[in-house]
Amino acid sequence: MNQEEQILDTCRIVAVVGLSPDAERPSFRVASYLKEQGYRIIPVNPRFSQILGETCYPELAAIGESVDVVDIFRRAEETQAIVDQAIAIGARAVWMQEGVVNETAAAKAREAGLLVVMDKCMRKEHLKATERKNKSGGV
Repeated sequence: MNQEEQILDTCRIVAVVGLSPDAERPSFRVASYLKEQGYRIIPVNPRFSQILGETCYPELAAIGESVDVVDIFRRAEETQAIVDQAIAIGARAVWMQEGVVNETAAAKAREAGLLVVMDKCMRKEHLKATERKNKSGGV
């Protein structure tokens, strides 16, 4: 099992940093898809109080419950601070969406014991993993 599948199979609570309420934005499409697939979505965006019917938090530190994976929809230069927060709240993984690559932040997350995915879409990887499982006869 690759790291993407490990995260998708074992991490059910997803904090989406940079989630937009705009249905045309990739963050909204990914988060709504994950929610439809049974993941618990926790929006993180200081400009909104609610997205996708869920309470929206200004930052990871404000979330009052455990988070399995932090899905990052922010520019690469902003990921270091987000990774620091992910480590501080005890997240198990960080997932940097397509186009988001920060090797320094990734190395720091790995050193802290977190699983790390960069430059991949969580929705697309979930669809691929589901297709593979269906082809192999898995559930």
